Amino acid sequence: MVSEIGYGMWGLAGWTGSDDEETFNSLQLAVDNGCNFFDTAWGYGSGKSERMLGKLVKANMGKKLYTATKIPPRNFKWPSRREYNLDDCFPPDHIQKYVESSLRNAGLDSFDLMQFHTWEDHWLEDDRGIKKMLALKEQGLFHAIGISLNRWEPWNGIKAVKSGLIDAVQVIYNIFDQNPKDELFPACREMNVGVIARVPFDEGTLTGTLSKDSKWPAGDWRNTYFVPENLIPSVAHADALKPLIPEGISMSEMALRFILGEPTVSTIIPGMRKKGHAAVNLATSDAGFLNPELMKALEKHRWDREPSEWSQ
Repeated sequence: MVSEIGYGMWGLAGWTGSDDEETFNSLQLAVDNGCNFFDTAWGYGSGKSERMLGKLVKANMGKKLYTATKIPPRNFKWPSRREYNLDDCFPPDHIQKYVESSLRNAGLDSFDLMQFHTWEDHWLEDDRGIKKMLALKEQGLFHAIGISLNRWEPWNGIKAVKSGLIDAVQVIYNIFDQNPKDELFPACREMNVGVIARVPFDEGTLTGTLSKDSKWPAGDWRNTYFVPENLIPSVAHADALKPLIPEGISMSEMALRFILGEPTVSTIIPGMRKKGHAAVNLATSDAGFLNPELMKALEKHRWDREPSEWSQ
């Protein structure tokens, strides 16, 4: 059983303001407060985040921490595109190489969950990739197989879910991005596939702290995501939510508790690089569900978007 609030470890790479000691203290605080699911990837700092996770596991040998990581695509391109084939992204020898690399990075004998970091449903037509994963799973190098879906393309994993070959799917799901409820979540319920909800704060929009003038230091990933054609409408959509925030809670808490109200979601993985963020986010699990009237009101703020050059 994984904790309702897990820990997304992307913040170690691609985001400015990350301090290793502060991050590790946040990870340990999360463990101390009941978090037991940690999601990382080789691509987060070329193994740096995996090494941090391994350090955390060794520091908490008396507790069961569920470890999840992701194999990077061979072409190192995110997101995947329709024209990419299996050899472009996940040929068998590449899968083997990076599973072994991730295990070395973390210093673990096995991961609980090994995920394809990008996914195209048509890759099922070339079964070399999934057969390799099943073989490595049989060897005990990991215990479950997952896929991580492109932003705003929840439809692109339904065949994989219905195939019965995977155990978990990671997808963006939040107040704005409710598309997974249409087809993906029903398929996951039918096939008993776990759901990891990522990007619960819409990369920061649903914290309510962004403005149309928000900027980040050079090299920060958010500069390439929050281009004007995204930042301006994102702030407008967040501002429209502010009158709905109940007294005594933040927009961030409301955003997490909205996701907690979806029973198909197994765990949510916010990024938490600071101890204060970890404490507040984990406390939402104890706060319980939002009232039904507010949930209905928030459902009306669904924002259907299409992938673009900047959406990554």
